Amino acid sequence: MTALRQQVARLGPIGRVPYAPASLAALLAIPAAWLLHWAGGFPLLLAATAAVFALGLWSAGAVPRPQAVIGAVAGQWIALWPLSGGLWWMGAEPHIFPWPGWVGGFLVFRILDNLKPQPLLSAGQRPGALGVMFGDAAAGLGAALAVMVAAAISHGVLM
Repeated sequence: MTALRQQVARLGPIGRVPYAPASLAALLAIPAAWLLHWAGGFPLLLAATAAVFALGLWSAGAVPRPQAVIGAVAGQWIALWPLSGGLWWMGAEPHIFPWPGWVGGFLVFRILDNLKPQPLLSAGQRPGALGVMFGDAAAGLGAALAVMVAAAISHGVLM
């Protein structure tokens, strides 16, 4: 069972990549989020995020922190919630997933996840799997907020 937990936490070989494994996991999470959005809209992305978060709580404590990249998938998907949710709410065609939203979500998520400003630092300081998953979720929420503000400015809501 420990080997399975380790594979889940590392997302197979991704967690063993020598340079930036969490960035690779977050990058690969974007097309997966798009496919989830296309298949079932925001509700499916939300449910998948909850499932990945639960799997991360179960598995991330089985490997060293830098290898526990499952949290990066959950965090990246959280960062994409405003994009998916907004498109779903507006009734846009499900295959539409505009690049400014996912590029911005990725960049801000990776910046916040790497810099870990307060209060994100506090969220990630919990021991084991809780720290991995809460830290990435907090970075994802921060990125989601940034994406929402950027979209509001871009679409003229705040003008």
